[in-house]
Amino acid sequence: LSQPVYDNCPNCPAHPDVRFEIIESHDAAGPETWHLEKLTFASHTGSHVDAPLHKLPGGRSLDDIPLGQWQGPAEVLDFRGLLPGTRITAEMLAGKLPTPQAIRDSFCLLATGWGSKRAKSEEWLRDSPSLAADGAGWLVENEARGVGIDHFSIGDGATHAILLSRPVLIVEELHFPDE
Repeated sequence: LSQPVYDNCPNCPAHPDVRFEIIESHDAAGPETWHLEKLTFASHTGSHVDAPLHKLPGGRSLDDIPLGQWQGPAEVLDFRGLLPGTRITAEMLAGKLPTPQAIRDSFCLLATGWGSKRAKSEEWLRDSPSLAADGAGWLVENEARGVGIDHFSIGDGATHAILLSRPVLIVEELHFPDE
């Protein structure tokens, strides 16, 4: 489910470019040396999680969240085929599950197809489907443990705040293989 991180890979346009630099190489210095790379990128590059601190002043950082909270069942909701810019609403989420209880204490993973479109294009950067604030509220009301999406952002600031204040864990920039 992870997206690769590599030199100049697609990234949130508000973040610095991703840079990989080879500091030492076996080829350049001989077999007695180490291969060493310098990586420069924002912490929200590639597949990543958002801690409450990301959006909420005084919120918990990742090291404050017990590892066990990141474990649990997951439901993959297939939203591939949505039009660019579509906001995933509570009604749309409910329509993909047999009952709302199906996500209680589980992760709800939103497969929009944008993970397969990952590229430095205006459409990918600015027009991805995302979770609407009422969809975030629905996940909170139905006690989801976490939510993930296949783009660098789950949604706008309101969506982040609703999820992270409860806390519903957020995983971003996943990749769901095409079926």
